[in-house]
Amino acid sequence: MTAPDSSPAGDSAPRVAPNFITEIIERDLNSGKVRQVVTRFPPEPSGYAHLGHIFASFLDFQTAAQYGGRYHLRLDDTNPELATQEYADAIADDLRWLGWDWGEHLYYASDHFEQYYAYAEQLVTQGDAYVDSVTGDEMARLRGDARTPGTPSPYRGRTPEENLDLLRRMRAGEFADGAHVLRAKIDLASPNMKLRDPVLYRILRGHHYRAGDAWCIYPMYDFQHPLQDALEGVTHSMCSLEFVDNRAIYDWLMERLGFEPRPHQYEFGRRGLEYTITSKRKLRKLVEAGAVHGWDDPRMPTLRAQRRLGVTPEAVRAFAAQIGVSRTNRTVDLSVYENAVRSDLNHRAPRVMAVLDPLPVTIENMSGTQTLSLPYWPFDVVRDSPDGLVALPTGERVAPEVAVRDVPLTRELVIEREDFNPEPPKGFKRLTPGGTVRLRGAGIIRADRFDVGADGQVTRVYATLLGEDAKAGGVIHWVSAEHGVPAEFRLYDRLFRVPNPEAANPEDTQAEPIAPDFDPEGIGHEDETKPLDAGFMAFLNPDSLRVTRGLVEPSVKGDPEGTRYQFERQGYFWRDPVDSRPDALVFGRIITLKDAWAKATQKAETPAKAPKPAKAQSPKEQTEKAAPAALTPEQEAGVARLTALGVPDAEARTLARDAALLAFLNGAAQDGTFAQVASWAANDLAPGLRAGEVRVSAADLAPLAALLAAKKVTTRVAREVLARAAQTGEAPAAIIERENLAGGLSDDALSAAVAQVMAANPDKVEAYRGGRTALLGFFTGQVMRATGGKADPATLNAALEAALAG
Repeated sequence: MTAPDSSPAGDSAPRVAPNFITEIIERDLNSGKVRQVVTRFPPEPSGYAHLGHIFASFLDFQTAAQYGGRYHLRLDDTNPELATQEYADAIADDLRWLGWDWGEHLYYASDHFEQYYAYAEQLVTQGDAYVDSVTGDEMARLRGDARTPGTPSPYRGRTPEENLDLLRRMRAGEFADGAHVLRAKIDLASPNMKLRDPVLYRILRGHHYRAGDAWCIYPMYDFQHPLQDALEGVTHSMCSLEFVDNRAIYDWLMERLGFEPRPHQYEFGRRGLEYTITSKRKLRKLVEAGAVHGWDDPRMPTLRAQRRLGVTPEAVRAFAAQIGVSRTNRTVDLSVYENAVRSDLNHRAPRVMAVLDPLPVTIENMSGTQTLSLPYWPFDVVRDSPDGLVALPTGERVAPEVAVRDVPLTRELVIEREDFNPEPPKGFKRLTPGGTVRLRGAGIIRADRFDVGADGQVTRVYATLLGEDAKAGGVIHWVSAEHGVPAEFRLYDRLFRVPNPEAANPEDTQAEPIAPDFDPEGIGHEDETKPLDAGFMAFLNPDSLRVTRGLVEPSVKGDPEGTRYQFERQGYFWRDPVDSRPDALVFGRIITLKDAWAKATQKAETPAKAPKPAKAQSPKEQTEKAAPAALTPEQEAGVARLTALGVPDAEARTLARDAALLAFLNGAAQDGTFAQVASWAANDLAPGLRAGEVRVSAADLAPLAALLAAKKVTTRVAREVLARAAQTGEAPAAIIERENLAGGLSDDALSAAVAQVMAANPDKVEAYRGGRTALLGFFTGQVMRATGGKADPATLNAALEAALAG
């Protein structure tokens, strides 16, 4: 379907920038904890690979490659209702096109069903799992909620012998779907809801595309996934932040089943993409509803569609390398991806001319045919060529003066209809009645007269070719009407007209998308049991595909089919690899020359309404509104107690007024760390504490405050760890120790980082020394990035000022 346009990732591929995961890996290698890094990318074959997969697959593959490790591709095909060989083969093919090489390490979860089941029996025998027979609704009720501990199922007390018998009968097919499940016996009172006896196996009859009808019970993702990591010898199991709570199940299974050595799970921030959806269910809905023409429709975010669109694997890898790894979720503007595609094509796509909406032009003072020799490449591409050579459409690299093509100039031409206007607006610099314009590479013409059809539209322009001493206001492209090759042009645009089509209010361009019901990086399973909300269909872009017919210059007829072009002033195009034929050319637009959406969005933004005049208030009303309510005697006493422990007066008064905050602080250590913990409660944790959503205890914050006071962690790291601890309940000190976040930088390491950043940005150093002192913020950010955020801000600021002053 798509031309074989792949190249291996190799040494020239973009690398993974230093991040907290690479720091962990380096620590593990240096300490001897692991001898070889092994990563895996585990998509579920329930649809085609998509743009949501590329960041995680890039991180998995390139991290292993950079550290001389091993990369696995695993198809997590445990759901017989969704997994198919078509999807499995397509995912592998698309990832191979992307440049990832797993060698012999291609795995299917379904090849290990027998091993998973054996581990299930082991858990049952150990008393760590039991067969539950309540309904799904009852099970959910018994689990409790964030404020209420779970209640044991009446079947939780079954003996290991009873459970083993029932599990074997489940496997033998004695029970109906949904009659029983196998659950882990962990902790029904755990603040982590994932640990409240999660389901490990369910009864599900369905023909599996690889296992056939051999099984009627299938493992759940939280059970199968860590077991498969361990079986493959994975060392660093990377997944997105949605799975931070699932890590507790992962670790519990590793401990109960005695795996040694064992893999460890590390979570990174999810990367969403604006103007895009990557839910496989919703992509299937688009296909089934006929909103697109298939999984490979060039408007789709699947890799198969991007291949058909004409995007190269190099562009996709460059985009993935730009995204960056962090511990926080972030939504990436689609323009970042589009600009990576443009940047790749700018030096790949020779320039030719095509007219997409033809208007005939007759040059009345010309006869016969002139053959012009026009360059494929503009000056800037030639100038930037590292070897001084440029490419022909065949791929051969030649001197710029050889990279030319023959273009016929004839009496009958076509130009773009929009390039002639009989009633031009002010500032119009193309062709007008009596006006002049330069034809690209051919000379200057003057429009003398024009014909108009019955519908009032211009049907032909009559022009005169002038000498080179004439002046022209602009330059337009053209094609010989006699020699031009007829072609269909498909003008693709963004599939959705709003940034967040899955959000509660997609028109709000500032809103963060609502949490999806799937893992966009393809490292988990989408929950197919949830009802599908098809509201996103309302935000499809009606102009995502326009089809025109026109002419392209004849030089393209002899070019390889996979040639990508820049049609001058129109965008980047290539021949559709499915529908184009030698006798019926079809060109699809890969990307426009500029980001038209940014300008359109900016234009559409309405100015903020002027505030209504404030209603006049008396001095008494103003005073009453400005002053908070007076503290009660009990609250005043609380302020005194808090200030005596070092809490500033303003924060003490905030805390004294709020029962939820005070209740939290009752568990804090009353020592030198108390003031810092109180500050976090008043400023960082207050919304979550009032909502009852903070899982970490005040007592666990004292070690973090001590590390911050000793400058063993930076303020940024402390706040980041605090936020994660509040969400997960894990002690901050444990996070810092596990991920090697403490220690700061030595003076020598800081000096080396400063010198490195300055050497990489000599122009900005010169500008700073010339008076642009605002660039200090730029240098601070660059050094922070180079040091992984470990530099102390005050020390860094002093070091930068000293170095830049020199």
